[in-house]
Amino acid sequence: MWKNKKIVVVMPAYNAARTLLRTYEEVMAQDIVDLVILVDDASHDETVAIARTLPRTRVVVHDDNRGYGANQKTCYRVALEEDAEIVVMVHPDYQYTPKLIPAMASLIANGLYPCVLGSRILGGCALKGGMPFWKYAANRFLTLAENIFLGAKLSEYHTGYRAFSRELLSGLPLEANSDDFVFDNQMLAQILWQGHTIAEISCPTRYFPDASSINFVRSLRYGWGCLYTAVLYRMAKWGLATSRKFPKKIR
Repeated sequence: MWKNKKIVVVMPAYNAARTLLRTYEEVMAQDIVDLVILVDDASHDETVAIARTLPRTRVVVHDDNRGYGANQKTCYRVALEEDAEIVVMVHPDYQYTPKLIPAMASLIANGLYPCVLGSRILGGCALKGGMPFWKYAANRFLTLAENIFLGAKLSEYHTGYRAFSRELLSGLPLEANSDDFVFDNQMLAQILWQGHTIAEISCPTRYFPDASSINFVRSLRYGWGCLYTAVLYRMAKWGLATSRKFPKKIR
C-alpha cells in the first residue's frame, strides 16, 4: 500500500524465464506492492512455472499468442478486477528498474498526475545505457512528430514503463486499440485525448541479450502505426475523422 492505495504491478510476459525472478525480487523489495499480475502470452519457456512459485502473484495464461497489446488488455482488466488503485506496468525482462515504482506511485497517490512514464530519454543516458543508435534516432523522430500532432511535450512515447490511476484506466476505450505493439502509443494518445496530463521521470536504460526487443521490420510497422495514430488523433480533433479510439466527447 501507498497512501492507503492498493498497488498492483502488471507484467506482460513472453519467454521471460531468464529474467523474471530477478525482476520480481526487485519489485517486491520496494515494499509497497500488494500484488503482481503476470499475464503469459503462450511462452515456450518456463515463465509460467516460475511465476506460479512466486508469492503474492496471480498468473494468467493465454492459450495462444495474442500479441503485446492483447496481453496488456488482459493485464489491466485483471488489475481492475483485483481492485487495484494504482497500476504499474513493469516488463519482466529487467530492462526497466523496478526501483522507480515508489516514485511513480507517489505522483499518482498524491493526486498530482493520473499517468506517469519512466522516460529513457530524460537524463540523456539512453545511448550510454545501450540503446541502439537507430532506435534512438527513430524514437526522437517519432516523438517530435507525435508532439506536433498530439499537442503535447513528452520526451518519448515509446517507453514500456508506465503507471496509471484506477480512475484513468477505467475510462479508456482500450479494447478499441491494436493487439500489437502500437497499443502502447494508442493508449497514450487516448489519455491526451481525454485531457489528462502525463508526467515523466528519468529512467535508466538497460539493454542486454535477455532483454526483449522487436526486430527491424516490426519496428517499421510500429513506427508507421504511431504516425497513423497521431494523424488520426489530429483529424478527429478537427472533426475530419471518427474513430472508436477517440470518442467525440472531449473532457
